Amino acid sequence: MKKTFYSNGKLLITGEYVVLDGAKALAIPTKFGQNLIIENSESGLIEWTSYDYDKSIWFEETFSFSSIVEKKNYEAIHNIKNTLIEILHEAYKLNSNFLTESKGYKITTELTFPKFWGLGTSSTLINNIAQWLEIDAYQLLKNSFGGSGYDVACAQNNSAIIYQLNDEKPLIKTISFKPDFTSKIYFVYLNKKQNSKEAIASYLEKRGSVEKTIAQINAITDTVANSTELMEFALALQKHEIVMSTVLELPTVQESLFEDFNGVIKSLGAWGGDFILAVAKEDPTDYFKGRGYEVVIPYNEMIL
Repeated sequence: MKKTFYSNGKLLITGEYVVLDGAKALAIPTKFGQNLIIENSESGLIEWTSYDYDKSIWFEETFSFSSIVEKKNYEAIHNIKNTLIEILHEAYKLNSNFLTESKGYKITTELTFPKFWGLGTSSTLINNIAQWLEIDAYQLLKNSFGGSGYDVACAQNNSAIIYQLNDEKPLIKTISFKPDFTSKIYFVYLNKKQNSKEAIASYLEKRGSVEKTIAQINAITDTVANSTELMEFALALQKHEIVMSTVLELPTVQESLFEDFNGVIKSLGAWGGDFILAVAKEDPTDYFKGRGYEVVIPYNEMIL
């Protein structure tokens, strides 16, 4: 019998980095996501195939049940395989039945976005595996990748959320975020995927005392989430960039790459890669494409 599970991708609009320290974050699920398809087999193995958005295979491997139980570690060239074994090992610790009561699986994953976009290849997988095995996705994330968990919350919800950690426990408030000016919001891919773990490590080194920063970001998140005017929304995003630029000791993406842009640009998630958000009164597609950034997606084509 075939079982299919699906999880939404994500974009973090406010609260990057400081969400780890308990700041409020506005996060939005995307129309793009990932499927997980489970079929039983008699092989005594897990036969795993991962497809990119264009139906090309980007990962294909076979695992023994024992490699998962023992959390076998292969050579560094098998980095993806090792990561997957780690996730499945942690899942096994939370619910061993999927190995002890099975004769084998054929497992397929299907992305509906290019995997290098950074919309949640890992978080959608974590949430799909948790759905399949009926375990806590946040616990599985904590035990494997780590992170704040906002991406798992997006995987599970079909509307915008205010996400906050309280004593390491996620607080999730679903909200309606559909301002009249969404036609003025665009998402632009910066042609490189950012390593979130490295970016977070750098933040943890530089953050210092975060109480003031958290208060500032909380206020900005509330403003952004409740904005009814484009100018109010844009100015709040600009203020967010200035606050985080000071904390991270980095120039904003607008300062470093798009100083002449007629509008406001904000980094999303780890600074320096993946997507940015652009607010502009006129369609900025030609501006970005003229600078080599071919992926420019209007808000309503990206956001669920």
